[in-house]
Amino acid sequence: MEKTPEKPVITLTKNRFFKPFFSVLFFTLIAIVTLSSFNQDEQNVETEVEDTITPVDTIIDDEVAGLTDTLDQETDVIEIIPEESDIEYVRGEYTTRQIRRGERLFNGLVPFASGQHDCVSCHYTEPQQDMNWNPAAYEMAVLWHENPDYSIMDIMNNPVSVRLMEDHAGMNINEEEQHLLEAYYTKLIDKGPGELKAYPVRGFIFWGLGALMLLALIDLIITRKVKFKGIHVLILLAGIAVHGQFAMAEAQNLGRTQGYAPDQPIKFSHLIHSGENDIDCRYCHYIADYSLSAGIPSNNVCMNCHNVVRNGTLSGSFEINKIHRAAETGEPIEWIRVHKLPDHSFFSHAQHVNAGNRDCADCHGEVETMHIVQQVEDLSMGWCLTCHRDENVDFLDNPYFGIYEKLHEKIRNGEIDAVTAADLGGEDCMSCHY
Repeated sequence: MEKTPEKPVITLTKNRFFKPFFSVLFFTLIAIVTLSSFNQDEQNVETEVEDTITPVDTIIDDEVAGLTDTLDQETDVIEIIPEESDIEYVRGEYTTRQIRRGERLFNGLVPFASGQHDCVSCHYTEPQQDMNWNPAAYEMAVLWHENPDYSIMDIMNNPVSVRLMEDHAGMNINEEEQHLLEAYYTKLIDKGPGELKAYPVRGFIFWGLGALMLLALIDLIITRKVKFKGIHVLILLAGIAVHGQFAMAEAQNLGRTQGYAPDQPIKFSHLIHSGENDIDCRYCHYIADYSLSAGIPSNNVCMNCHNVVRNGTLSGSFEINKIHRAAETGEPIEWIRVHKLPDHSFFSHAQHVNAGNRDCADCHGEVETMHIVQQVEDLSMGWCLTCHRDENVDFLDNPYFGIYEKLHEKIRNGEIDAVTAADLGGEDCMSCHY
């Protein structure tokens, strides 16, 4: 017979019934105790706040009374801040902070008391490529440094030239601002005028191509990464050709300064003097008629006009004042020579201007159109010889050539109709290289 399975008997153990019950009871008791404690603390806090609150009027009265007692007892320790007019600014005594503030003031980063003014927009702090008729910041700094009586306030607040009145209309500076600008001037003097440098394009090409040639040579001999050797050969041949051209050009230009246009100590414009005012070249360069050199005009020549003309249309009085300072101090103006031949070459202005009857522009270019004079021609020996061979001289009516009887006879006989400098010995080596 098969045995009938017994039914399972379900029993509730102590753990299964009592464990949830005691957990609920425990947390309930904790909650009751916590809420009772919180309510009690809140009542205590409210009681303490009520006990410690003091009326505002009482506090103010106590503070005023205490401050009055302190002032009555310690009046000798109160510090009085001086007004701006009471501050003494000593020339030559500047702090690093004042120098920085003066630079910011000059550059327009902070306003003047009279308004927003940007000094650096006109008075440049770096060398300029083109003519800038405004005084450079460095020049103003040097003028202030050399003249103990120089006052920025007097110049700016009491302008005497039309240019100053127009460009600085509405601008006034106070003593503090003057002191800060003077502090910045000391930095400019230490820095110097700076130097205008050209971007070395040819140098980059030369050295860059040289590095490429070196890499091609290393790969051709050692690394051998590029299998096609024609690329190496092409780079080397192109590099040798370019370097050779550079070497030849630099050798030819050795001692030549075509395009040279230096900054002069005074911003003198040939366009204004020779062009607009139609002053003859030989009024200033008067020794060109009888001297090897055309010469640099003396200060007396400048003063012939600028004793009366004290303000320039473009430059105001700043540049013209340099002429007067030179006259007062006796120190010559150090002009920079533009055109100069090598020492082993002989050239006479008197011979070319008088005997050859050459115009100044033939060698110096259209100077009357230049603000800044520059060397137009390269002044090479080939350029001189080309002129001697191609240009005719004023031969017939010039008594200087009266001794050349054979050439005069050839002209009368119709054998020749003109005479060049080459016919007069202008191709002989000893004529120039004595």
